[in-house]
Amino acid sequence: MKTARMHKGFTLIELLIVIALLGALAVGLLATIDPFEQLKKGRDTSTRNTVSEFYNANLRYYSTKAEFPWGTGVLLTAAAISGRGADITSLINAGELKNRFMELAGTGNLAKIYVSSTGNEHVAVCYRPESKSFQVDPNTVYASDATVLTSGCKSFPSGTADCYFCIQ
Repeated sequence: MKTARMHKGFTLIELLIVIALLGALAVGLLATIDPFEQLKKGRDTSTRNTVSEFYNANLRYYSTKAEFPWGTGVLLTAAAISGRGADITSLINAGELKNRFMELAGTGNLAKIYVSSTGNEHVAVCYRPESKSFQVDPNTVYASDATVLTSGCKSFPSGTADCYFCIQ
């Protein structure tokens, strides 16, 4: 009488089914995480920190000198920070910004940031967010010159336009 030998292990079909299930789970996980959106959120967070640092440096400068680096009473509308090299140098020389501010922020990042001033004691620093979560943020309701928009922004119901996040 012959005895049947029992082989221990998995069949090729069983292995293919497990690999297919793991692949489907991996695709679902990638769709949930959305790595490109995470990269955009990281860039937006970095830009927001640069905006905040530049805004606060201008306030500190104003509190000690009684004027902004570009002067008091000067109408400055939607000027990119990257073009304000003399003003950044004034802030650095006054000790309000780090010596390596422009290098650390990067010229590409600074070109995305806009500063506007309507005169005495008012400055606004803005940028346009890239990530979906920052675009729908309730504070993203401004034009590049820091004027408040009442409709159209993605942060409003049924809004579709990319608006700016401003600190003022």
